[in-house]
Amino acid sequence: MSLRLMDDLEADDPILSVVNLIDVFLVIIAALLLAIASNPMNPFTTEDVTIIRNPGQPNMEMIVKKGEVIEHYQASGEIGSGEGSKAGVAYRMKDGSFVYVPE
Repeated sequence: MSLRLMDDLEADDPILSVVNLIDVFLVIIAALLLAIASNPMNPFTTEDVTIIRNPGQPNMEMIVKKGEVIEHYQASGEIGSGEGSKAGVAYRMKDGSFVYVPE
């Protein structure tokens, strides 16, 4: 009979519920760390990454990460707009290949 009384005391221990909460938080933290590690824009990697959001749309954005430098470009929505000059001409051949002829 004394063994049953000890079982009831362990069931009423509030520390056990705190231990369960700590376990839940550890699982959540591990999931967040895995999400950060699988993100292509992870700040801890040295890989070069280019991400294009909304391709072909007027609000297209391009994010380029080279090492630790992250650059953000946003389309103006106009065709042929931007800075620069004509550098040459590209021709498509009958076999589908391209030939670039610089000026």
